[in-house]
Formats: sequence, structure tokens, C-alpha cells
Amino acid sequence: MRLLIVEDEKRLARSLAGGLTAEGYTVDVVHDGLEGLHRASGSPYDLIVLDVMLPGMNGYRVCSTLRAAGNDVPILMLTAKDGEYDEAEGLDTGADDYLTKPFSYVVLVARVKALLRRGGRGAGAPAVHVLGDLRVDTAARRVFLRNGGGEAEAALTTKEFAVLEQLVVRAGEVVSKTEILDHVWDFAYDGDPNIVEVYVSALRRKLGAELIRTVRGAGYRLEQRPETAR
Repeated sequence: MRLLIVEDEKRLARSLAGGLTAEGYTVDVVHDGLEGLHRASGSPYDLIVLDVMLPGMNGYRVCSTLRAAGNDVPILMLTAKDGEYDEAEGLDTGADDYLTKPFSYVVLVARVKALLRRGGRGAGAPAVHVLGDLRVDTAARRVFLRNGGGEAEAALTTKEFAVLEQLVVRAGEVVSKTEILDHVWDFAYDGDPNIVEVYVSALRRKLGAELIRTVRGAGYRLEQRPETAR
């Protein structure tokens, strides 16, 4: 699954690309509207994440030009604007969905997956991740723990699940606190970064203290939970 991000805010573009790559997608990034149009016209993509305010050519024009050329790739538009007129204008140019900044990474991923499903393209990354006794269904947003001969569902809050999901899709890798903040909280979040530790502690209480390891100075790593004897 190939995605194209056209976004001139480089930090945001890097964060989106890193997160979507971790979801299992192949991601290309450009920072200019004309370059985005050139890439989208010359290469097949499964979805485009397109900012409105771009140098070279704005997102509205990029979108309308692609549609006029018969290109029906799903387009998710991003903008800092926030009015009904702006949303209507974006959709009138042929965009499939519209997301206003600042937004949660979790919401963006949900929109991306919904657009891909709507276009009959599937979601790309596997929906169910099994690590020993832990089973995480990212499509249904449910978590199960094997206990003896059966399974018990773990009740997680939305944010707890979002933090766990970032670790699950990169199981065995170290995920930094900054990456988790960028992907789970709004990109404009400027509160205490130690909020991540609060949610990791909650996940340990609910899923087992040995599940998430702290890698000092680097971040967190999801370990495979040992299977219980049957």
C-alpha cells in the first residue's frame, strides 16, 4: 500500500510518515503542491494525505487538477482552517475527506483506513496482532488476554489503546516517548511529556508489568507475553 503525504510543515510530515510506515504502509513525502501533483500524476498511490496551504500550488488546486485528469485516488485533505465554507470547498474539489488541524494521529489513521476500505483497497497492515497471551484487534479496537483455557477482554480507554497500538505495530522495537506523543496526542500538544508514563503504567497494571519494558533514555519496547500453560 503506497501513500503520498503532501505537507509543507516538515515536523508534521515526518511524524505522519513515521507513524504510517509503522502501520505497514509505504510512504512518500513531498513539501510542495506542484511536486505533489507531479508525483501523484506519475505514480500510482493508494491514498494521498494533502495539506491545503502549500507552496507552489495549494491543495485545492492539486485535488481539482487530479480529478479533472480522471485520477480517483482517495484524498484526505488537511487544513488549519476551520469553517463550513472551507470544508465544502475542499470536498467540492473532489477530496474524499477533510481533517482540521490540530488533530489526533489516532483519528487520522482511522480516516485513512476508512478511505482505503471505502475504495476497496483494504487497510494494508494486519488488523490482529498476537504476542503470546496478548491479542490486539486494531480494527475492532479490542484487547484480549489468554487466561487458562479461555480469553478475557481487557477494558482500555481510548488513549490507553492508542498508546498500546503504537507499541504493538512495532513490537520488539524501541518506541520513543516523543513518537508516542506525536502519534497519540494532538500535534499541537505542549503539555507534560510525562503523560506517556502515566498511560504506560496503566497498561502495565491492566496487561501485566512484564509486557512493556522501559529502555532507559530511549523509550519503550513491547515484549512478547509468555503464553500460559494450557
